[in-house]
Amino acid sequence: MDIVSEYILAFLKEFIVLLEEMAPYLLLGFLFAGILKVYFPQKYVRRYIGGNDFRSVLNASLLGVPLPLCSCGVLPTGISFYKNGASRGSTVSFLVSTPQTGVDSIIATYAMLGFPFAIIRPVVALFSGVFGGLMTNLSNGKNSKPVSVVKNGDEKEERSVREMFRYGFVEMMQDITKWLLIGLLVAAFLSVLIPDDFFTDMVSNEYLAMLLILVASIPLYVCATGSIPIAAVLLLKGLSPGAALVFLMAGPATNAATMAVISNTMGRKTFWIYLLSIVGGALLFGTLINELIPRNWITDHLPQIVHTDSHHHGSGWFKIVSAILLSAMMINGYIQKILSRRRISKESEHINTISMKTYKVEGMTCNHCKASVEKGILELDPDVEVFADPDSNELRISSKKIQDDLVQRTVEGLGYSYKGIS
Repeated sequence: MDIVSEYILAFLKEFIVLLEEMAPYLLLGFLFAGILKVYFPQKYVRRYIGGNDFRSVLNASLLGVPLPLCSCGVLPTGISFYKNGASRGSTVSFLVSTPQTGVDSIIATYAMLGFPFAIIRPVVALFSGVFGGLMTNLSNGKNSKPVSVVKNGDEKEERSVREMFRYGFVEMMQDITKWLLIGLLVAAFLSVLIPDDFFTDMVSNEYLAMLLILVASIPLYVCATGSIPIAAVLLLKGLSPGAALVFLMAGPATNAATMAVISNTMGRKTFWIYLLSIVGGALLFGTLINELIPRNWITDHLPQIVHTDSHHHGSGWFKIVSAILLSAMMINGYIQKILSRRRISKESEHINTISMKTYKVEGMTCNHCKASVEKGILELDPDVEVFADPDSNELRISSKKIQDDLVQRTVEGLGYSYKGIS
């Protein structure tokens, strides 16, 4: 067997092992995400995050920690809170804490990184969110808007077991499959490519490694769950736990598109506080972990996934079945996404072409983004026909009442980038 074949075989083995390790916990996480989405009383959320005080900031961060929203998906939710009465500080607290973790990623973190990281990660997200919110409130004084809960008597949320499973295992699977798969592939690739103890031998300074990881993480997009297998492999290659935490914080919480939207929507001052909260929190807690927590507390909990056959002997039927089930759901999610795209295309053909306009809207990445944009347009005119397509970055509207400038204000108010008529 030549060297290329050996690397390919090793890559496939590492990918399968990573998938088996994460599958049972991811399935459980998706179930909890569905429960949270369907049964959490979302219409009362704004009541608790409207004040310009510590309680509102804390409530916003506590709300954000378990929500399974990425750094792009959290934008319309957070900005919607802000536009409808949430204080600026509470909004920043929510935007900082939410993408760093979630009920699904907490469970997956326990699977791949062990109990210590599963506890540390949400705690750090909570503290960094509260810090960002308090700093924002201090910098803006008492200029906080009162709570103004949107009244929409026609809005009825379906609360059923069917909707719970549909959201957790279909809709959310559609949103996360791409980034989860990328995370697993990158992790398997790094596991095979990077020599053992690479960071110990080549980048021996823990704090230099932390800064390098931070610089690489800030502009990139990686979801909270997709970052876990990458962090696990880097830890096994000698990266310090503190630097791994920096990656787990900064990777999911920041990316170039998110930072641009926050700057344009909430102002540069708020943006810099947002970024400082994430960067400062990552470096502070990364340093504390390196200095105060024995390394073996972290590394002893890591699964044996690199260059060992012990795992393959211990792969029980439950992990194998879970991996197969998760793979099937990921494939189904991808198929459903294609079918949904075709359905939207067919439905849009029936729109009155005389009054239909197609707008270019960038920043939509998931079903949550699609629903937010469509809901925003429907609030302008309940009788309008509207279709938002994240894949093509298009928004199609059939209405004689809604003017282009109103579409622009609505889209930009939700945190997306309006690029004009397509």
